[in-house]
Amino acid sequence: MLHHYNTVKGYGEHEINIERSRFITYVTRAETEEEAQEFITSIKKKHHDANHNCSAYMIGENNLIQKANDDGEPSGTAGVPMLEVLKKRDLKDTVVVVTRYFGGIKLGAGGLIRAYGRATSEGLNATGIVERSLMRVMKTKIDYTWLGKVENEVRSSHYLLKEIHYLESVEVEVYVEEASKEQFVNWMTELTNGQGIIHEGNVEYLEQDSNTGL
Repeated sequence: MLHHYNTVKGYGEHEINIERSRFITYVTRAETEEEAQEFITSIKKKHHDANHNCSAYMIGENNLIQKANDDGEPSGTAGVPMLEVLKKRDLKDTVVVVTRYFGGIKLGAGGLIRAYGRATSEGLNATGIVERSLMRVMKTKIDYTWLGKVENEVRSSHYLLKEIHYLESVEVEVYVEEASKEQFVNWMTELTNGQGIIHEGNVEYLEQDSNTGL
């Protein structure tokens, strides 16, 4: 599993008009090629009357699955520039469909490449990009009398608070990088004067907004 990678936040759509042609961009996350194809098929059904429903996707840890489809546009003028945007931003598990309703003015090969690249880029910006980071969830059980201090210290630290469970005692869940587990245990032990019961939880991905928009 990758420690860090960028992908789209989820589903999104965005529309632009270029020389009277409508370009409607649809974006979503897909972790398998089957999911990507299902998404593309659903957009094609939704816009069965469109001139073109061009698509591109990049899937897998090492981007092993990369596909681009021009759907009737001149070869290399739609799907390829769309895929190039995904590659430039290094977005994994991402599928994009750009639906075009022709407006009567031909754009030429260069114009199409720019239009589909722009539609993809703006669609991604509208959807949002996240960085997924593989983290260990560290759980600390404390008495309620420690809650105020522990919560304040965690929130003001570089660690990220996941959740607080209010049970017979309080359980505070914190995202910690695998390499920092021992450091966290020492920090929390000192913070709670040895009163906290600390144990490891699952490894899972933490999603945070990315600042890599282009």
